[in-house]
This record gives sequence, C-alpha cells and structure tokens, in this order.
Amino acid sequence: MIKTKNLQLRAVKPIHVELFWRNRDELAILLQTTLPKNWPHFSEAFSPNANETADANSGLTHWCGYFFIWPAGGVLVGNGGFKGPPDRSGTVEIGYEIAADYWNRGFATEAAQGMIDYAFAQREVQTVIAHTLAEENASNRVLQKVGMRYVAEVDNSELGKIYRWQISRKEYKP
Repeated sequence: MIKTKNLQLRAVKPIHVELFWRNRDELAILLQTTLPKNWPHFSEAFSPNANETADANSGLTHWCGYFFIWPAGGVLVGNGGFKGPPDRSGTVEIGYEIAADYWNRGFATEAAQGMIDYAFAQREVQTVIAHTLAEENASNRVLQKVGMRYVAEVDNSELGKIYRWQISRKEYKP
C-alpha cells in the first residue's frame, strides 16, 4: 500500500478484477469502502490480464494498478498505477483517473505525487513518465503540479496524438 496525506493507494489484486466484473457490491465490501456510481471512465484498467505481468513476476506486484481510497470519506475516489515495472533505462509510466464526483479536490495530484514518490524510492527508477490527451486539460495541470514537464507530442495508435510528460530522478524534489 502507498499512503499519502489523505489517500491509501491499495494494490489491485486478481480477486478485485474478478469482483469488478462480477459484482461491484462485493468489491465494495471487500475493499471496505463505497464505490462511485460513474466509475471508472476507463474500465480497461480492469481487464482480466491487467496485472498479469505483476502476478507472473514474483516481487514485482507493486508495479501494478491501485485503488485510490479516501478513508476520511469512506469512499474509493479513483484508480491508477504503474503500467509495469521499470524498463531497462529505469523508466516507469504512471496513469490515473478520478471519479467525476471527486474532481477538483486535489486527489489526482495527491495520487500522482504518491506514485512518483514511491517510484523514486526504488533505486532502479530513473524517470517517471505519463501521457495525456494532446490538449490543455486538468491532467496537464496535475502533472505540472507534481513536477513533471512536457517533453513531446507522440503518436498513439488508439488515441492519435498524445502528450508525453516526465520527471527524472535529478529533477525530483521529495
């Protein structure tokens, strides 16, 4: 688990994925929290093989997806995580989403910062990257707040043009 000031980032396990698709009420009970009605926006984060790499590689389960739980509110406010372990250059990618009912409360910034802090606490990580739609939006502002900088516009086969953001270990200020 990754803890921040207001959030608990709890690792998504295979049982969570199963319950997500089978019975959201049971998932809420297992997580001991309430699930937002219009969450998630991107259900592909819960595909049956979403954490396949983490499960297959003992000791790498922390490079997986996470639920963002707000204990004070007793609710899950979003999800995100790492798109796998660091590559050969020491780069990890983060992603996140916040349920619409919890936008503009600082949860995205806090969760992104928590993941970046966690990543740089691992010696092998040299760079953290993220991608957003190629437009001005709230995600751009979140990434700027956590110290990431825009580095390029890249092509994505599914989304078209997207922005790439990154922060290096040298730029990181804990």
